[in-house]
Amino acid sequence: MKTEKETEQPNLFEAKTGRGDGEKIVLYALGEFQSRGFQLIDRELALDRLRGAFKRSAEGFGSEELPDEKLAQILTEIGAQVKKVPSYVAKHPYRITIGNELAIRAFDCYKRETEKD
Repeated sequence: MKTEKETEQPNLFEAKTGRGDGEKIVLYALGEFQSRGFQLIDRELALDRLRGAFKRSAEGFGSEELPDEKLAQILTEIGAQVKKVPSYVAKHPYRITIGNELAIRAFDCYKRETEKD
């Protein structure tokens, strides 16, 4: 049985819960990046270039913005090539390359999530 607190709707200042994990946030962000007309496949991108998409995705799922290290870990786990560069080269010291299969998977995730709304 749920308590009264568990059945309440979150208010404007409370984060939504249970809507997404890190992988879904990352996949959605990569799909959203592509939906804006930017090329993603087989192109090395600085993490800085993708930060806006990751931030919008986290906000959309009611989650905290993921730190660089966590993003790099998740990206590696889902099949992206991630290279770390020295921190004096970039504020967010990673370079990301997304293959065709992962790009398609990400765009499909984005389409599914936007159709729900």
